[in-house]
Amino acid sequence: MSGRIAALMATALLGGCIPSGDRPASYDTPQDRYPQGMPPPRAESNPEVDRYEPRRADETDRNGADRNGAGRNGSVQQLPSAPPAWQSRPVTADAQTVPASTYIVRPGDTLRAVAERSGAGSDAIARINNLTPPYAIRSGQRLVIPAGRYHLVRAGQTGIAISRAYGIDWSRIVTANDLAAPYVLRVGSRILIPGNAPGRSSIEERASAFKLDIDDLVTGSSPAIAATERPATPTTSPTRILPPTTPFKEPERLRGAFFWPVQGRVVGKFGPGASGEKNNGIKIAVPIGTPITAAADGVVAYAGNEIAALGGLIIIKHGDGWTTVYGHASRLLVQRGQKVKRGQRIALSGDTGFTDRPGLHFEMRKGRTPVNPVAHLPIL
Repeated sequence: MSGRIAALMATALLGGCIPSGDRPASYDTPQDRYPQGMPPPRAESNPEVDRYEPRRADETDRNGADRNGAGRNGSVQQLPSAPPAWQSRPVTADAQTVPASTYIVRPGDTLRAVAERSGAGSDAIARINNLTPPYAIRSGQRLVIPAGRYHLVRAGQTGIAISRAYGIDWSRIVTANDLAAPYVLRVGSRILIPGNAPGRSSIEERASAFKLDIDDLVTGSSPAIAATERPATPTTSPTRILPPTTPFKEPERLRGAFFWPVQGRVVGKFGPGASGEKNNGIKIAVPIGTPITAAADGVVAYAGNEIAALGGLIIIKHGDGWTTVYGHASRLLVQRGQKVKRGQRIALSGDTGFTDRPGLHFEMRKGRTPVNPVAHLPIL
């Protein structure tokens, strides 16, 4: 009996050593019990995944997480894949500074030709001159050329890589260029880089200053596509690896309703926590190794571990602007560009990243806006 008491005391002391600042405020108190009467999501078996033995890695990145996303807790097992496009296709910060000027349209000019001659972005020229699709211009027309730094987008470049090169949050670039879903950049286009030139800071310093978040992955991870290029058709096999610089076709429409990704207890609520920290999703407590299933039909936009706080992470796009996010996974069973069905196994739960208990961090977003998943999931 004394040995059991000593073990319990040691466990309590170890729990008290976890810094409270690392613990999401809204995960502190168990609330909102998940309906126990509903059946668990349908788990689809995949022979390719079932016989696969994923690899581990113990190398650490600049965020203190291992290469497979372990963060503070555990390690993440992943399918073999190439580095994401923002790593495999880095960007050089070679934006051209364009002064404000006026351009007189010549015979045969198009808006794209004006952009190439001036060095400014065609979208920026259209906005400041109140041009609307199909952006017809006429000979002799006087166009205002807006000043700014404009980056020429090359093949395979992503918004994340561009923002890292300039040390500027991607969300600022999205706002400055009035970008909209599906946030796919076009090869040969010029996008406005807000703020001043980076000065003497090195490429490494600008990259280290950049902090990746979910919004970056949702809006800035797609590789640029040429005007004559068609996005790749999503694959149905986790072993058919889509090159990271190849854009894939995203769903246009949401098919069917959303379903719970796991059956468990909601222990972290959506919204501000007790200390005012905002939680963009919910946390569902489940044992390590619980199958996580896709909440709806869609295509995997991201599978990796580059956000240390969330550990093993999967992002799925469903169409109509809907995105779901699954964090803290211990094992990832799908690849970027893979088509999935509602109820299909996409990962196994874990305690990777910054979390005080095993479970699933689950988000739903409409466009760039996080919404409360509970309001969009069935209540039985």
